[in-house]
Amino acid sequence: MKLEDKFLGEIDSIVKKDGYKSRTEFIRAALRSKVDEFRLKEAMDSIAHIRGAAKRKISDEEYEENREKAFEELAKRFK
Repeated sequence: MKLEDKFLGEIDSIVKKDGYKSRTEFIRAALRSKVDEFRLKEAMDSIAHIRGAAKRKISDEEYEENREKAFEELAKRFK
């Protein structure tokens, strides 16, 4: 991966200030953070879709069943 010297300097500064052991460790952490952010957005979109799908009143039992299904689905996505 090629990066501009100025940008590498910024990364080096962050690595030093935040106690990362290397640029590689910082880049891995940044990529993990971005992946987590993406997964969270997908989960939020999924929840919004499920939430919007209920147009009628449901019983407490139906609500609990739907809630369990939603959390099972989210658990599958985050494994």
